[in-house]
Amino acid sequence: MNFNSENLAKYIEATDGISKPWLLLQLRLKKLQERRSELSSQEYREQIAELHEDLMKLGEWWVGREDEAFGKLE
Repeated sequence: MNFNSENLAKYIEATDGISKPWLLLQLRLKKLQERRSELSSQEYREQIAELHEDLMKLGEWWVGREDEAFGKLE
């Protein structure tokens, strides 16, 4: 399923994802992608760089939460 930012926000809310920073970063990325045509190349690159920096600050957030973050492997 290909989510737009509105559907992704509803999913995050419905699954209590507000406490999951990796999902909030995905939402920010989706919103940025949707606004790409409104931004200059420079503005878009700067905002991508900000998102990347915020993602790197999360560190290895999945360690010990693999099933929650990625789903159980069967």
